Amino acid sequence: QVQLVESGGGLVQAGGSLRLSCAASRSIDRINVMGWVRQAPGNERELAAAISWDGSKIYYVDSVKGRFTISRDNAKNTVYLQMNSLKTEDTAVYYCAARAEIIATMPRQYNYWGQGTQVTVSS
Repeated sequence: QVQLVESGGGLVQAGGSLRLSCAASRSIDRINVMGWVRQAPGNERELAAAISWDGSKIYYVDSVKGRFTISRDNAKNTVYLQMNSLKTEDTAVYYCAARAEIIATMPRQYNYWGQGTQVTVSS
């Protein structure tokens, strides 16, 4: 079992940046995929970004490509999401998620979840 704790959310103006962090309670070097899932009010959860254990495989949903960057530091048991050029439509609760197998794009395929951190982008 692994516990995930997110931090770094907050309120930012459109065009601004935020960096989310996800700290795991134990080593994540055996957890293949770490990802960030977001859920906006009234919407279903969507996988925003995911990264394989060695960083060789990365997924971004189309709406964040070119603006978000996911990275991981296995030595620190931490995953990051750098979010630049934020838009009001990026407003959501962002969850850190993990799974042991290969990258999957459906949130329900992730086994471990953090409690979420709110990101609010104002116009």
